Amino acid sequence: MKGFDSYMGGYLDRRMKMLIDEWDLATRGDLGDFPARLMALEEETRKISSFEAGAFAKLGELEKRLESVKERKRK
Repeated sequence: MKGFDSYMGGYLDRRMKMLIDEWDLATRGDLGDFPARLMALEEETRKISSFEAGAFAKLGELEKRLESVKERKRK
């Protein structure tokens, strides 16, 4: 069994990069800056949420103005 373990260890060592790519596995290097990347993503999400809230507010005001213009036009 030791020979098989040694063979499998060598096989994995030789093929590790291919296996990582093929199975789309993460490595320690990929995860090293994960907390910083996650924080940046969370910050962007907050910015998008803020923009979205402002855009909806502006859209609401535009809709009110449009209704006002339509109402004046009907009279």
